[in-house]
Amino acid sequence: MPFLQELSFQGFSTTRLAVVGIPLDENSSYMDGARLGPDSLRAALHSGESNMSTESEVDLSKHISWLDVGNLELTSGEKAITEITQDIALLLEKDVKILSLGGDHSITYPIVKAYAQRYPKLTILHLDAHSDLYDDFDDNPYSHASPFARIMEAKLAERLVQVGVRAMNPHQREQARRFDVEVVAMKDWQGKLNKRFNNPVYLSLDLDVLDPAFAPGVSHHEPGGFSTREVISILQNLKANIVGADIVELNPERDRDGMTAVVAAKLLKELMIKML
Repeated sequence: MPFLQELSFQGFSTTRLAVVGIPLDENSSYMDGARLGPDSLRAALHSGESNMSTESEVDLSKHISWLDVGNLELTSGEKAITEITQDIALLLEKDVKILSLGGDHSITYPIVKAYAQRYPKLTILHLDAHSDLYDDFDDNPYSHASPFARIMEAKLAERLVQVGVRAMNPHQREQARRFDVEVVAMKDWQGKLNKRFNNPVYLSLDLDVLDPAFAPGVSHHEPGGFSTREVISILQNLKANIVGADIVELNPERDRDGMTAVVAAKLLKELMIKML
């Protein structure tokens, strides 16, 4: 655990939210590049193109309750999965909420594994074009197409709500039935999320939940998704205690003009203020 062993944690006395990058994409199934996502997102966040204020007019640059602790330093394979869990668990010991920047979606399983130790009745709200419920995609149980199968089979969450799904196949539909997943398919979207969240919520936001017109810089383009405004509205109107979150699958190698990184930075700011 070289990253957190060297981290001094100075400033944690006032910190309620830690932002951490997890540059892992070796579990991607179609193309790599998501490992570059954390730094690309940060560059957009701090660019002079915009500012650090949220739509509620809170200037995050002057908000001392959050801290960017940098990127995890990971090895590879199953060891990297273990390292993520260990490092997130160490951060949670600082009594902070954690917002992770991916990286591909495989990072959510080891993060939630750490969270489950602290929040035994966790609800996951998952915004994604894909259900990521494959039992064993491409003979890789840690594939970015499988994290929620790993989470639910290990009973790391009490409830899983998936929103924006529009690429589900029969195998994943059967997996959803097996794990009693609440799926709000994109074709059934009615303009707002009519779900109650009484338990602590972990929110996982895959950028491909957005239509490719709004977020082309992802590895898997799936037409027919949300607009940026719709996802912002979901975040702003969500009535829940969000104890942890991730934003995943930003792929700078496909984000030629940096537009998707700017969208991700916008969503990051709105999610941060929701968690603070």
